[in-house]
Amino acid sequence: MRHSGDPDDYGLPHVDIVVPDDARELDPDIVAYRREERRRRRQRRWRRVASPLTRYGLAAPIIAGALLIALISGTVITVFGPNPVPRATGAPVAQRPTAARGKIGGVLPEGQVDVPGHRKQLIDLRPAVLMIVPPGCRCETTIDEMSRQTNDYRIGLYLVADRRDAEETVQQSAKEMRKLAGAARHAVAIVARDEDAVLATTYQAAGLTAVFVHADGVVDDVMKNLQPGLHLEKRLQRLQN
Repeated sequence: MRHSGDPDDYGLPHVDIVVPDDARELDPDIVAYRREERRRRRQRRWRRVASPLTRYGLAAPIIAGALLIALISGTVITVFGPNPVPRATGAPVAQRPTAARGKIGGVLPEGQVDVPGHRKQLIDLRPAVLMIVPPGCRCETTIDEMSRQTNDYRIGLYLVADRRDAEETVQQSAKEMRKLAGAARHAVAIVARDEDAVLATTYQAAGLTAVFVHADGVVDDVMKNLQPGLHLEKRLQRLQN
């Protein structure tokens, strides 16, 4: 073999290279070279896979995780959560009801209520069951039963505090109504604030009172002093017609 100290035929600088006489002496170097190449290929593959997540730094995996959590939460709520109140059917208000306004057989009385986010006319709450709730009502079970039955027929459920003779403050009343709304496990019970007590006065509410309203705004029936164990399927079915 020729060592680096041997004279160069072309006048080039000397390089410290040893050329073995037997090529098998290079086997350890070849093995090390191939091992290094495999390591580099693995790094390149990993960079290609991870590049979408690392392109924008740590924000990308955090955003991806948040989106995944939101998707899973939305699916769980959709499948297992209470059903939302159906929107108004768009049916016109009855033009020739069989009774005067504010009576059974007539359309709902004039008046407005506050629902979360906006103010509505009473006549816009249809079809629905309007629950007039007296102060101190321990009626969670009845509200829950009503939410199940109204949900079966896709009828809206509203809770309205009866404040004709209430001694509690507006804030206390609102807190109690939110608690009762939370007892409705099968459908969303919307709290509606009737500042002028139009419903309670018009229908002379006694105890827990339900006003059943058709899609055209006509009052089908009024039930007072409601207790658990109600079976209202026939009444609710009529509200769909």
